[in-house]
Amino acid sequence: MHRQTYMAKAGHFERGWHLIDATDQVLGRLAARIAVILMGKHRPQYTPHVDTGEFVVVVNAAKIRLTGSKADKYYHQFYSRYPGGQKSVSFGQMLERKPEKLLMLAVRRMLPKSHLGQDMLTKLKVYAGPEHPHAAQQPVALSA
Repeated sequence: MHRQTYMAKAGHFERGWHLIDATDQVLGRLAARIAVILMGKHRPQYTPHVDTGEFVVVVNAAKIRLTGSKADKYYHQFYSRYPGGQKSVSFGQMLERKPEKLLMLAVRRMLPKSHLGQDMLTKLKVYAGPEHPHAAQQPVALSA
């Protein structure tokens, strides 16, 4: 019987592509599900210090849903690095203007806060509409 713990090495495993339709899905629940796939925790080869995750393509990000009064209650704050340059945009405004960025920010906060987490985030491709340019990779559609 093999009793050693398996540790994945970079480049020794196949990366898959997943397609998720975000129509009428709740932002936080969808972001948590995407983060698990990007980290690779859904695979038996998961290793914490190696990026074992897979690519995720999200379409229809403009049709994502916010529950309760989160559209008006929560804000995304950023700073332009100029004096008095702090700005804030409500989640409702972000959903109208840049729905891709809203989902990216939600997923980014659920990934590791390191260079490994930044590399994982590059495997996320978000599009506001139903079209995407990744048909050649043959992404597998995930059910809701």
